[in-house]
Amino acid sequence: MYLLTRIKDYLDKENVSYQHVVHRTAYTAQEVAAEEHIPGKLMAKAVVVKTDGRYVMAVLPATAKVDLAALQASLGAQEVRLATEFEFTGLFPDCEVGAMPPFGNLYGLPVCVDESLSRDPEIVFNAGTHQDTIRMKYEDFARLARPQILGFSLSRVA
Repeated sequence: MYLLTRIKDYLDKENVSYQHVVHRTAYTAQEVAAEEHIPGKLMAKAVVVKTDGRYVMAVLPATAKVDLAALQASLGAQEVRLATEFEFTGLFPDCEVGAMPPFGNLYGLPVCVDESLSRDPEIVFNAGTHQDTIRMKYEDFARLARPQILGFSLSRVA
């Protein structure tokens, strides 16, 4: 099933209010934020890391990058590294590479969210393609994804 349909069905079943927006093709989270005319801190990007032999989805603002040392310490892991596209592509068979939504739970992955995202009332994210986004209340996202909230982002220097 096409992921966008699956996400919409999931959110509808859970009685979650959301907006689906279609925009011009954008490959980075910052480009998506620009297309959506929203601050980059509201645009969530999902990054796949490999920690102690398992995959974890780390979700953070478009304006930040993963602090691997902080994530490793927060998870109490021996090793944390970014997963390669080759490694994670098969984990999300219904998504375009790099456009997976922050619902790792739909793919059997634990989800970690940077605490900075949890402070905003809304979250915007890719919905499986480089043209589709979903905007919804952060509290609804947290209820459904059940993320572990940790501090693991570094702000990018503009």
